[in-house]
Amino acid sequence: MLDTLKQAGKNIGREINRAWENLSEGWRELLTRSSESLTHFKRDHGADDRVETSSSSAPAAFPRWSLLAGEVEETGKDVVVRVELPGMDKDDCSITIEGNTLFIAGEKRFESETIDSTYHIMERAYGAFQRAIPLPRNVDIDKAEAGYKNGVLTIRLPKVGTETAKTIPVS
Repeated sequence: MLDTLKQAGKNIGREINRAWENLSEGWRELLTRSSESLTHFKRDHGADDRVETSSSSAPAAFPRWSLLAGEVEETGKDVVVRVELPGMDKDDCSITIEGNTLFIAGEKRFESETIDSTYHIMERAYGAFQRAIPLPRNVDIDKAEAGYKNGVLTIRLPKVGTETAKTIPVS
């Protein structure tokens, strides 16, 4: 019986180690791939920053951090930036370029369809935000274009000096 308990303890220990390794690997990947997309949302000081939850009668605070996942793609002519902005209208955001940094600012507003409801999960952040995205090349800001479709903001930025190589004759 003691040997059986020892073996069970070893098996449990192995499973806990395996679960911890998987959890650690997941966090490392999340931090590596998404650390720049982790965005702080600021609420107005006068605004109600709480929502009623089912776990108790005490209101819970809205999350203040959320992911605004994005990607930066470079083609032969352009730098294309795409950022997911679910639950927002195109008029709720603004785009600014300073040097080689693209700034996306906006506000995600909380809207509830009912007054007397109870939230069981509240993971979406609301409020004003700003996200800075470094650009890999100099871009022509006068020819920049932006579009918004299906919750994705797409910004096309033509590159300046698109020649990547030049042969210089020796005299």
